[in-house]
Amino acid sequence: MDFKKVSAPLTTTTQDFSVLDKDTGNIYETVRIIAKRSNKIGQDMKQELNRKLEEFAYYTDNLEEVFENREQIEISKFYERLPKPALIALQEFLDNKIYYKKEQDQEEA
Repeated sequence: MDFKKVSAPLTTTTQDFSVLDKDTGNIYETVRIIAKRSNKIGQDMKQELNRKLEEFAYYTDNLEEVFENREQIEISKFYERLPKPALIALQEFLDNKIYYKKEQDQEEA
């Protein structure tokens, strides 16, 4: 996922329930869908950040040697400034970019 192109707001905004549950018909199902997507986005962000920071890892035995790497600090600041995963997932849901499948209840007679 390209986090530079994310159009989600940086701060939390109030949402109208009627807009959120128009597709699912159930606000709790909507929240579940957004929460699952949010968890996935959070995992992806963490993996990408760890991959980028792994390039700067120094494996030394001496604890007194601490290296400040300007690029590493800039990468960390970039990820700190991004919107939270829940806000990204909510924006994707509102833009109809999340595919979800409704499970059918099967009653056994």
